[in-house]
Amino acid sequence: MCIRDRLYTVLLCTLVAFCAPRARPAVVASTALGLSWAVEFAQLTGVPAQWSAHSTAARLVLGSTFNAPDLFWYAVGAACAWALLRAAGQPR
Repeated sequence: MCIRDRLYTVLLCTLVAFCAPRARPAVVASTALGLSWAVEFAQLTGVPAQWSAHSTAARLVLGSTFNAPDLFWYAVGAACAWALLRAAGQPR
C-alpha cells in the first residue's frame, strides 16, 4: 500500500502545480500533503466509508478506513515530489 499512498500525494502535487504553476515547490508539496492528510483524517468520521460503499470513484479518491502509517507515506510522496519539482527548476 505504501507505493499507492506515495503516488496519491505525488498526483495531488501534480494537480496543485498545474493549477498554480508559479507556486514554489515547498508550497506545492505542503498543500498536497495537507490535502492527503485531510482525506485520511476524514476517514475517521465514517463518511468516506459510506460514500465508498455506493461509489467506486469515491472509494478510489477517499478510501474507506483510517490507517495511521499512510500519513507517513503521504509525507514521503510529498518529499519526492518536492525534490522532483526542485530538480526540474521550478521557482524557489
